[in-house]
Amino acid sequence: MAKNKSKKTPREDPGATAGALSHNPFAALSATATVDAASDTSRKPAPSVVAPSDRPPTASPSARFPSQIVIRREKKGRGGKTITRLSGVPTDGLSSLTGEMKKALGCGATAEGADLILLGSLVDRAAAWLSEAGADKIVKGN
Repeated sequence: MAKNKSKKTPREDPGATAGALSHNPFAALSATATVDAASDTSRKPAPSVVAPSDRPPTASPSARFPSQIVIRREKKGRGGKTITRLSGVPTDGLSSLTGEMKKALGCGATAEGADLILLGSLVDRAAAWLSEAGADKIVKGN
């Protein structure tokens, strides 16, 4: 069977449509951009800066990590992939601590139950970061 050919419409001369393409849809925007910035009242005021003495007191580092933190390396049940498990981390700030450690250590992290899981063998780096963050009782496993 022969393939049916579609009928194509003839194209117009490119020189004839050059005048039709001269319309600039952004012409109205460029006219409004010349308005003086001082007379523009739509801007929001700058946020106020809170002085350090006005800020509420933050929790002391020892209050952030009140209990003993156990750090151990595991591979079992994870397809041969190594993880670092942190046990004894306070559960009330577990999600924020997970985000902080992900950024600081440059690794993947998740909360699994009451434990924090870091992807990779990061026992020493995690212990160093936790001691800088104010944890006093850190126990390193294997």
